[in-house]
Amino acid sequence: MRLATAGTVPNLAVRETKALQPEKTLAQQTSVIIVAYNSGHFLDECIASIRRTEPEVEIVVVDSASTDGAVDRVAADFSSVRVVRSKKNLGFGEGSNLGAERARGKYLAFLNPDTVVAPGWLNPLVGALRDRPATGLTTSKVLQMDEPDIVSACGLELHCSGLALARGHGRHRDAFVDSEKVAAISGAAFAIRKDVFLALGGFDGDFFLYMEDIDISLRARVAGYSLLCVPSSVVYHDYTLHFGPRKTFYQERNRYLVLLKSLRWRSLLVLLPALLLSEVVTWGFVFFREKKNLSNKLEAYRWITAHWPAIMEKRMRVQALRRVRDRDLIAQSASRIPYEQTGTGPLAWMARLVFDPLFWVLQNLALLLMWW
Repeated sequence: MRLATAGTVPNLAVRETKALQPEKTLAQQTSVIIVAYNSGHFLDECIASIRRTEPEVEIVVVDSASTDGAVDRVAADFSSVRVVRSKKNLGFGEGSNLGAERARGKYLAFLNPDTVVAPGWLNPLVGALRDRPATGLTTSKVLQMDEPDIVSACGLELHCSGLALARGHGRHRDAFVDSEKVAAISGAAFAIRKDVFLALGGFDGDFFLYMEDIDISLRARVAGYSLLCVPSSVVYHDYTLHFGPRKTFYQERNRYLVLLKSLRWRSLLVLLPALLLSEVVTWGFVFFREKKNLSNKLEAYRWITAHWPAIMEKRMRVQALRRVRDRDLIAQSASRIPYEQTGTGPLAWMARLVFDPLFWVLQNLALLLMWW
């Protein structure tokens, strides 16, 4: 038997020293990323709530060419916050990518600047990623800031046509207690392992606004990861549904991008009747609610056509990640559209009565035809 030489003794000592070192807490392994664009007083309140609950966590604020001085106030009031400046407004996705690039954490937690976190929000959110390797992203129970017993979103529901709306919106907070798999995370409050974020290619910067969370969620599911809503992680969001002059353009264009990148061609073919029906629904919404911005839908079509080669390159990268059948993705999608989230009254009632049964039939017919 060989005896240890003098040169091997320091290695044993190093191993013993490492064994005695305490393991880093989840907060110490996590970077919280917030993209700020003229976020006003909300940003200060968000940062303050994080520091009260998790003083050890790294906070990275991306200043996306703000002009209201909010980020400067945060930099002055919270010396430990890392501020990353951009000379132009990058949008949520590209701003988040910049923050992730500078973040040091093993885990990345993303928050909207108009959120406030509850005590104990971080550990269950990040702990689920640590304890469940097959889980790629986790999302919080997001409650209304002005009505803290009312759900804003517990993840998102993804319709078979690519439409997406908040899961559980308007329900009582007690309706969601146990952790559950969801079709998509809410971009207002979610976490992801940094290695998974990088493997997925981060956010798609072309989205700029709306549906970035749907896109990264579906790409993660294509790659074989599950998504989890963790209701024990509570975040309050100052959210009010509104439709700006460009919202329909971004939402519709980005919906087409999500579908074109993530689903196989034959899946899109068998889903074509449902997709055409969704065009009837969305055109109807634009006509009755957004008539002054009618051109947004047409512009969405034009953008997709003009950028077709670039979209196909993105599609190739997403398909290279594939580990899951499209049939499994569509089976987890909803056939019902919660019209009450976009409006109430006779039109919403009629839409529910007419379109929901049709979507149910078309989705199930598509599933019968799918084996891939």
